[in-house]
Amino acid sequence: MAIIKIRNAAIDLDAAEIPNLDAAKITSGSFADARIPNLATSKITSGTFADARIAASNVSQHATSFDDNKLVNDISTLALRQASNENKAAYNTNSMYVDVFQDSTGITGLTNVIRDSNEYIYSGTVGYSSEQVLFDASSYNVSQVQSGSADTNLVNIKAWTIHAQDAVSHYNNNNSSQIQNWYGVLAGSGHASNNDSGAEYIGGYHQSNQGQGSESSITMDSGSAPNNESPIFTRISGSGTWSNSGTVYLEGSNDASSFSTIGSQTNTGGSATYDTGANSSFSTAYRYYRLRIVFGSNYDFGFKSTKFYGKNYTGTVNATGSFTSNNITAPSSTNKMGAIITYQDNAGTNSLNTDIVLKLSADGGSNFTTATLTALPDFATGIKMAKVNDLSVTAGTSLKYKIEFANQASGSKIARIRGVSLQY
Repeated sequence: MAIIKIRNAAIDLDAAEIPNLDAAKITSGSFADARIPNLATSKITSGTFADARIAASNVSQHATSFDDNKLVNDISTLALRQASNENKAAYNTNSMYVDVFQDSTGITGLTNVIRDSNEYIYSGTVGYSSEQVLFDASSYNVSQVQSGSADTNLVNIKAWTIHAQDAVSHYNNNNSSQIQNWYGVLAGSGHASNNDSGAEYIGGYHQSNQGQGSESSITMDSGSAPNNESPIFTRISGSGTWSNSGTVYLEGSNDASSFSTIGSQTNTGGSATYDTGANSSFSTAYRYYRLRIVFGSNYDFGFKSTKFYGKNYTGTVNATGSFTSNNITAPSSTNKMGAIITYQDNAGTNSLNTDIVLKLSADGGSNFTTATLTALPDFATGIKMAKVNDLSVTAGTSLKYKIEFANQASGSKIARIRGVSLQY
């Protein structure tokens, strides 16, 4: 019998004709759904499919995608809270940079903005008034000065810290009732000497037997970090009663330990007025100010009607301002970034993306991409929170953020940025 050849196109097989097709036999090509209309999975009983035989779309269409943004945002929020609770300086991990403005080490490019010592940043400029009387000792009694309730011309004179670098006794009204370290005669109706009983004093009567070079001092805390709502004390003046020579100094410090001289005057004895005078330090703000007396020789002294002169902080709110973070080096090139910011409406209501604008860069600030911030639940009472995730940026490894303020006005709209957590 002659062999009849049947062409492939004439063969029409259904699943019943291919009961146990080994997957290993399918070595090339691909099947469209229409080519395998009713192939039961039970028919594929052995073998494996190579990756190339199964298109990615055939798998991904059945997979449920995972969005990790909620997890990332929660971690960023926890990092901000931990940094706030521990007063941490700016730091970064392998995928996050956190700054709550404990200091200024993590920010740069400040344009018309101020980092306040209370750990926030706002759009403003520091300025100072002309010289005026900032503290008048005759306006307060002893208990007011020592309790920190002496407050004049916007300067909170906190409790005086009393220092003595000599071992002598301090007396009140030249009697033998010992008053250590000027205690009781810092201000108010203390007695400087028998000749000035009842006068108003800062300091007090001191009878020294220690000789030349011994000294005493009292220190005042002005309450703020330098150049940030601190006053600038410039000189002191008043009158004194001296039995011999000595020098009075007005000094400033930022750590209550190392002091710089602002002005001084030496008295040769008797009743005299004193004024420490002006010098170049008039433009420098300090947190701590000290009145120090150095004895020329054995003598008694007293300060009467002492006044501290200086300049008041006059910070103003600017309508616009901006600042950036330092560059953060990423472990690898990135083209997507995110961030969470915490902020406070100190006055009015600030609109996200209008009054507060966040920009992100991965190429060292050469190109910034403007984020669209979305509000989150409040970070704490009175402190709001906003986020952006997966913002596309020009790829790079030198990351930074920029925050811009707009429409700021004293008393009506003031935003305070409290923290930033940068995600990458």
